[in-house]
Amino acid sequence: MTSTSLPDSLIATLPGSSYTDPGIFAQEQERIFETMWFCAVRSSALARPGAFRTVEVGRESILITRARDNSIRAFFNACRHRGAKLCTEETGEVKRAFQCPYHAWTYDLTGKLVAAPNLTKMPDVSRTEYGLAGVATHEWLGYVWVCLAENPPPFEEAVQDVVARLGDTESIEHYDMENLEVGKRIIYDVKANWKLIVENFMECYHCATIHPELTEVLPEFADGYAAQYYVGHGAEFGADVKGFTIDGSEGLDRIPGVSEEQDRRYYAITVRPQVFINLVPDHVIFHRMYPVAADRTIVECDWLYLKHVVESGKDVSRSVELFDRVNRQDFDACERCQPAMSSRLYAKGGVLVPSEHHIGEFHDWVQERLRTGRSQ
Repeated sequence: MTSTSLPDSLIATLPGSSYTDPGIFAQEQERIFETMWFCAVRSSALARPGAFRTVEVGRESILITRARDNSIRAFFNACRHRGAKLCTEETGEVKRAFQCPYHAWTYDLTGKLVAAPNLTKMPDVSRTEYGLAGVATHEWLGYVWVCLAENPPPFEEAVQDVVARLGDTESIEHYDMENLEVGKRIIYDVKANWKLIVENFMECYHCATIHPELTEVLPEFADGYAAQYYVGHGAEFGADVKGFTIDGSEGLDRIPGVSEEQDRRYYAITVRPQVFINLVPDHVIFHRMYPVAADRTIVECDWLYLKHVVESGKDVSRSVELFDRVNRQDFDACERCQPAMSSRLYAKGGVLVPSEHHIGEFHDWVQERLRTGRSQ
């Protein structure tokens, strides 16, 4: 079936090869993940100077650390001498410098080359020019975002996705995410293409089928209502629901900045290319995707609460369990779809019903990025 033969109620999806072809995935790495602002790590994970984390961004390993002046720095995780990987650990801490384990070239926390065997005999070697290759950074919502592009786009491009969803930036600032604490982190290894995960998050046509717990808390989701499709709309809790928990029981302390209009409501936001933000009155659920292959995506999910809630050891399990179940249900659905993307039946793709038509805009965006490396 071609797109010209579809009834008006249906529009075509991307072809199956978009979800399986390693060549297309390589283009997405180059033209999407390596050129856009990519959410890499929670800022609090780099609590002290010398703390570091390594993150895969597209095809590159990136080293992110906190310098002695408390600023965040990011570098390509490769020695400028012969290209050896500086840090093989995912997380760690150094006292003053990073030293290559191959030839002992040593770099301070700002990336400057500070020592190497026989370096004094090479006076023409600039310690700045041959320092670590830097990567642009920006802190927002309590996370470190990096951009590998030689000329990074304005960070407002990332912020614009929040504005498009909520209507402004003030609405998300009410949740004071920079000052929340991670109460729980779960890492999921999903055997599915990253776009299937984004598409799933963007629609609720599936909610009545696979999310019984979620639709008990948010009854309008049972009708397939796409919360992300309407600017400023938040799904309202059910009349008898007290909190965003697995059984609808009372939640935890409400975030003080949350407005009366935002109380008892759930907001979902996609920040392209790899972040999902879920806002409820007493916590925030923050997903970061790390696409590693055409058919595999690592998803790191943080449940963020007020500091005193986490420090006091209050039980957060009922709120964690609700969205952990939602995640597992969603990822299982994506993994069910992934094998069929290789089927001859799906060579020209599938279809989107009216409540999913906004996913077509996401598909157009992906194709435009692959053509030009830029959004429309």
